[in-house]
Amino acid sequence: MTTGCCRFSEPSVVTPPVTILYHYFHPDDVVSARHLSDLAEGLAARGWEVTAMPCQRGCRDESRTYTLRETWQGVDIRRVWRPRFPQASNLGRLANAGWMLSAWAWRAFNSPRRGPEVLVVGTDPILSVLVALPWRFLRTRSRVAHWCFDLYPEAAIADGMLSERSLPVRTLKSILGWAYRRCGLLADLGSCMAARLAAYNSSARAVTLTPWALIEPKEPVEPDPEARANLFGNAPLGLLYSGTFGRAHSYTEFLELARALRGSGVHFCFAGRGNRTDELKGAVTSEDTNVSFAGFAPEAELEKRLTACDLHLVSLRPEWTGTVVPSKFFGALAAGRGVLFAGSPDSAIARWVIEHRVGWVLTPETAATVTEELRNLSAHPDRLCDLRDRCHATYQQHFSKAHQLDLWNEELRRLLPS
Repeated sequence: MTTGCCRFSEPSVVTPPVTILYHYFHPDDVVSARHLSDLAEGLAARGWEVTAMPCQRGCRDESRTYTLRETWQGVDIRRVWRPRFPQASNLGRLANAGWMLSAWAWRAFNSPRRGPEVLVVGTDPILSVLVALPWRFLRTRSRVAHWCFDLYPEAAIADGMLSERSLPVRTLKSILGWAYRRCGLLADLGSCMAARLAAYNSSARAVTLTPWALIEPKEPVEPDPEARANLFGNAPLGLLYSGTFGRAHSYTEFLELARALRGSGVHFCFAGRGNRTDELKGAVTSEDTNVSFAGFAPEAELEKRLTACDLHLVSLRPEWTGTVVPSKFFGALAAGRGVLFAGSPDSAIARWVIEHRVGWVLTPETAATVTEELRNLSAHPDRLCDLRDRCHATYQQHFSKAHQLDLWNEELRRLLPS
């Protein structure tokens, strides 16, 4: 016979459940969908029971639809049906956001699971973090992790679309504050974004978890001669802008630098797409003989493209600092290439460039020094070997997919009840 009080505890969660909420997912090839798909696959491989709830439509081709239920790489994909609202228009984006948030809130209500679980919420559609409000209210034992790829309304304010002091913006920020304070983890992309999130006074644990490169060579790759010639001719030093060129990016600093380096053997190539590409092309004159353009590279050719240059160009307009962090920085380091960053010294990328000695930060104050150092590199390109090795090693140590997925696994497990 025993005496005393018997206490029973809930069995530990051997295979913890995690649900990933993001607008797009595998097999969609948009970059952010690739990252969330990689995250889901990586968590499944690390012992999680993973469910993803994207919409059933393609991102770039909305006429393309996917099956509502399937299993991929150990991930249970339960797609949300939504109408074909045009994502390219502001009204369509808002309609898509409202639809997806409503659908996710309904899933929180009618899902049979009521035990401890983790919810990972991205930032597409915009304002997705608001789903933390109904999810935490309806499922009190859930814990929410928010991966902040970009911040709204901060990005719209930086773009001049909204006024920071307007009543709608102040009201929205107040509601967002409630949502952020219901998160257990806020994953930012760098110190500049972390500073903006801190203004919401959330008690969530803040951690930097960066996106990884889609192409990860095992060692620095020598340029493919044909690919390099197509982009830079016979120039001894080639600088490449590869990827999307949108409202958040700037080109004036690069054009001024290119003009200062005419005749020095330094060639600038802009290869990508975006809503400011035509504006950039219109700013280039016939005298800019060391500036050229190339089309967007398909993924099969991406490694050759990224390794054809000597340095990568990355830019972010200062007013956008902390609202987004250009992911092409990580692709450059993975390829073993240094970075020339045009933007605020307060940006996380500027700080990483200086901390890890992987390139240069281009500002009005540093322009003369950068011009001279690039001129010297063009005359002595063999000096790039050490930079390539350092960039690749920095990526592998701090930013690689395996490293970031391990961090995600650790951080999400900390959210689970002990």
